[in-house]
Amino acid sequence: MAKKSTSKKTIRKNTSNKKQSSGKITRVAGPVVEAKLAAAINDLVRVGNSKLLGEVIQIEGDIATIQVYEDTTGISPGEPIINTKQALSVTLGPGLLGGVFDGTQRPLNVIAENHDIFIPRGIDIPSLDEKKRWKFNATVSKGDKVTEGQILGTVKENPVITHKILVPIGVSGKVTKIESGEFNITETIATITGDKTTQVKMAQTWPVRVPRPYKERIGVQKPLVSGQRVIDFTSPIAKGGVAAIPGPFGSGKTVTQQQFAKWCDADIIIYVGCGERGNEMTEVLEEFPHLKDPKSGKALMNRTILIANTSNMPVAARESCVYTGITIAEYFRDQGYSVALMADSTSRWAEAMREISGRLEEMPGEEGYPAYLAKRLAEFYERAGVVKSFSGKEGSISVIGAVSPPGGDFSEPVTQNTLRISKCFWALDAKLADKRHFPAINWLRSYSLYTPITDIWYDANIGKEWSDLRKKTQNMLQQESELQEIVQLVGIDSLPIEQQLLLFIARMIREDFLQQNAFHDEDTFCPLAKQLEMIRAIFRFYNVALEHVAKLDLEKLRQSSAADFIAQMKYESNENFTEANLKKMQAKIKSEIAKTFK
Repeated sequence: MAKKSTSKKTIRKNTSNKKQSSGKITRVAGPVVEAKLAAAINDLVRVGNSKLLGEVIQIEGDIATIQVYEDTTGISPGEPIINTKQALSVTLGPGLLGGVFDGTQRPLNVIAENHDIFIPRGIDIPSLDEKKRWKFNATVSKGDKVTEGQILGTVKENPVITHKILVPIGVSGKVTKIESGEFNITETIATITGDKTTQVKMAQTWPVRVPRPYKERIGVQKPLVSGQRVIDFTSPIAKGGVAAIPGPFGSGKTVTQQQFAKWCDADIIIYVGCGERGNEMTEVLEEFPHLKDPKSGKALMNRTILIANTSNMPVAARESCVYTGITIAEYFRDQGYSVALMADSTSRWAEAMREISGRLEEMPGEEGYPAYLAKRLAEFYERAGVVKSFSGKEGSISVIGAVSPPGGDFSEPVTQNTLRISKCFWALDAKLADKRHFPAINWLRSYSLYTPITDIWYDANIGKEWSDLRKKTQNMLQQESELQEIVQLVGIDSLPIEQQLLLFIARMIREDFLQQNAFHDEDTFCPLAKQLEMIRAIFRFYNVALEHVAKLDLEKLRQSSAADFIAQMKYESNENFTEANLKKMQAKIKSEIAKTFK
């Protein structure tokens, strides 16, 4: 279904460079400041003598209320405030990949090198390097007619990603000047003459709260493969889909998202640390630059962007960081790339909204959250999807949002409103985490509404048994859960041998298949072919055991070479599960099972 066109008039208004105006601060309440100022909603302002960054969020008469994205300590009434008459925007262009930014797209790595380990208040620094020169290769010629979003040329940003330079949204006409060569992001690379003449540069800006328009939304068609068995096999997410991953403290939300960021088959990874603890973001910032991309063998940071807004940073900046991340994601989507965005965590974002709402003295909703919480969450997640862009390319954004419900209570508002929007739910379980079972995703409480689509793709591309084995696995785990309640009452020896066997096989599925070691070189990522062979081996073992159930010795079965071989399959080299070696592996599995039941 085609998207309703975004108003170009609105976009121009948001990004125009009108003459600035000034006013005076009248009241300061933490991150919320009131000022006598002529302004419009979402205008970007500079607050006080320190020129702190802020955004107009409410207007009453001639009094504008501003949320400030920096620490307001020392700011007092009477200080000047400047209205830039521009919207909070991000700079889009070559140099984004490999970057580390805060919630308002200030480059943290540049600030750390040239200023301080802490962000100086009021610092105004370009988001992208304006001096670096990039080799631009034009793909259109002088005299060609172009439309908004069309590709003008390319820049090889790094060995992995080719950056496509697009005609700005709202611009169309005839190319009157264009040339290949080396340019920085502020130099003109092309001139387009239509209703007016536009000088096109490699870097463009876009307001973060306005979704980038596209030609058409397309339905999801295939899975976003993560290499994590409990996700890919039991609760898959589609490329262009939305997944929620709620869980209590210590259950592994951040680690699961980091694993997803490292191994999923998206072209571009955007990791947004929203209000998370500083030590967790430090792990990401220190670890990611040293990781090798499984696709290219090059550095993973070549296709990764990190946005860090830790819990000790100003609370209002949390509110902007998820918009910054999704806007950058839309930019790469429009170039035809598949983008995976990790938002960790949306609960901290919601808490920031609650604090700002409280200071505005708005009527609180459930548990003190603002009444518009559900609307804001929906607006964010709805920016995911598979689309056909104006460039003619098909691109996608997949969003994985972590939720941190207090006390692991999934009935709280952020979790419930997220579940209404997302089609994939990975329920983290503190009990599994306590047992050191990771990923601690509860296979019975989790679900995916994408399975009718992903099953078709898996059956056609990986193996026709995939969907059948997935259903059998979920059925067996459900039966195990029901039998465990009986075992607690009467003991396992009271069960018939068939049910004892089922419990044993279900345990193999849990411990030998679903459990995964993120720190093991071979087990940290599991190819789909390996996943299928592992679960095939377990059910082959089960079927043969059922044939010999009358004379079955479960103790000997547990200690058999076949059971041990299946348990060790996860640590087998992934190279052994290529198409060329698959028949040898299958023969080896059959041989081990045959030995056990000789």
